[in-house]
Amino acid sequence: MSKKISRPDSKGPARGKKSSERKTTTDKKQKSSSYNRSREESRPSDFDENRTPRTTRTSGTKPPFKKSFSKPTVERESDFDEDRKPRTTRPSGTKPPFKKTYSKPTVERESESNFDEDKKSNTTRTSGTKPPFKKSYSKPTLGYNKRRLDIKKSTSTVPYKEKEDDGMIRLNKYLSNAGICSRREADTLIESGVVKVNGAVITELGYKIKPTDIVNYGGQTLKKERPVYLILNKPKDYITTADDPQERKTVLHLIQGACRERIYPVGRLDRNTTGLLLFTNDGELTKKLTHPRYGVKKTYHVELDHPLKQSHLTEISEGIELEDGPMKVDEIAFVGNGADKTQVGVEIHSGKNRIVRRIFEHFGYKVKKLDRVVFGPLTKKDLPRGRWRLLTDAEIGMLKMISVKD
Repeated sequence: MSKKISRPDSKGPARGKKSSERKTTTDKKQKSSSYNRSREESRPSDFDENRTPRTTRTSGTKPPFKKSFSKPTVERESDFDEDRKPRTTRPSGTKPPFKKTYSKPTVERESESNFDEDKKSNTTRTSGTKPPFKKSYSKPTLGYNKRRLDIKKSTSTVPYKEKEDDGMIRLNKYLSNAGICSRREADTLIESGVVKVNGAVITELGYKIKPTDIVNYGGQTLKKERPVYLILNKPKDYITTADDPQERKTVLHLIQGACRERIYPVGRLDRNTTGLLLFTNDGELTKKLTHPRYGVKKTYHVELDHPLKQSHLTEISEGIELEDGPMKVDEIAFVGNGADKTQVGVEIHSGKNRIVRRIFEHFGYKVKKLDRVVFGPLTKKDLPRGRWRLLTDAEIGMLKMISVKD
């Protein structure tokens, strides 16, 4: 006889578990049926026709990700002109594919009738491309060559000094070398029409004359002279003038035979004043040495009738007021160690008449002796009284180097 095997643990506890599972499933079904019923009640008819139903989701849950992508649509060629190419529309945010475009420059050919025989056709190039390098060169015309030849012929390679040595000289320089006046003053004389060359009145500035030309000024025939520079240690009782109607002794009597050229004194010294006096026929240099703006200094040795007070010396150095205006010396001091107060050295650059004598007469002094010892860069050292000598080249160079003072 077959016996049934019984499973002791399969009845009691197993039945209780299945009953609990059944209850949970029924509860889930009831919940789902009520949820479905609520969904069925909210039909699309309850909304607007154009409105789409919104899916309700429980709080805390994220909506499913949905990737939307649409392929680009190509518009038909019928929508565009015949010559226009269709454009591919692309969605926003996407980059168009890179496409390298290059087109060779096209040469526009035109009929030969539109051009001259020597003219070439122009090459039309697209924007962004560089034109080919072309070196243009045209030969000079015959007229251009002639003009260049004329320039070469007119340009001389002769040095400037050789041009002056050909004998031609400006008229104003000729008058200055003749001792008449400076070059600037000579231009004024020429413009006024008082200068004649070979009997004809010349009023043109810059006019040049030849060595054989005859120049007349003031009824006298002038001759070209070499510049002469001479200094004299003037003694007393001689007048600084070229001609004295009273026939008194002049400084020109002391330099007779010194040179063949006609020379004149630069500046003047009183009859009782001694010392250095310059002679020359260089009118331009004379103007420079006597004009106040050049500030050429002169040094005098003064001997007074009674000793000079220190207070008066201080006033003179600081400047005093004379009848013709203020006057200030450049330097003043006692000669030597200052023991003899009647011997005074004065340095000035003013060219006023009798200015040194008038300075001391302003304080009641009388000048017994007045001697000029220095004139600009020149001095009368080792030159006896009443004697003269020619200047050296170095001394002439120093005189010509004098310039306007600031």
